[in-house]
Amino acid sequence: MDICGWDERYRSEGAKDATPTPLLAETAAKLKPARALDLACGTGRNAVWLAEHGWNVTAVDGAPAAIDTLRERCPAIDARIADLEKHEFVIEESAWDLIADCYYLQRDLFEPIKRGLKPGGVAVVIVHLVEPRHEESRFSVQPGELAKYFEGWQILHSYEGKPKDPEHKRAVAQIVARKP
Repeated sequence: MDICGWDERYRSEGAKDATPTPLLAETAAKLKPARALDLACGTGRNAVWLAEHGWNVTAVDGAPAAIDTLRERCPAIDARIADLEKHEFVIEESAWDLIADCYYLQRDLFEPIKRGLKPGGVAVVIVHLVEPRHEESRFSVQPGELAKYFEGWQILHSYEGKPKDPEHKRAVAQIVARKP
């Protein structure tokens, strides 16, 4: 789905669920709140949770309706409209303590995510995994692919399989990695 499609979906559905992604909440709860970046944030279920738990959050999504909803829900979040595929948002280098990329796969974002974290910073990445009987797409990774992007990092969590997030049904690849 393109940005116009997502924008229409957010305009018609609004914020369906405010429950954060379980892996993000579990990970962030173990960290000292500081600066967090939520990429492809949608209506902000993760960004709002982070802000409510003391994080200084910047959230980015290309769908204006999603950002409008997020701004209404939590004005303290620095919510920005930017098309990540067009590189309209530049991830500052060594600026973030936590970067979340949940359920959005754009392979050329992994290097900027890695550069954007401060030493000791943590990336939480969840993407869909190619499954048997499902058509492969550019929005799904092959088994083992996600972990390769974070080789040399301290892997705090790695999982491939059935999602543990009630909002999602398709198989996922998850990684929580700490920058050396």
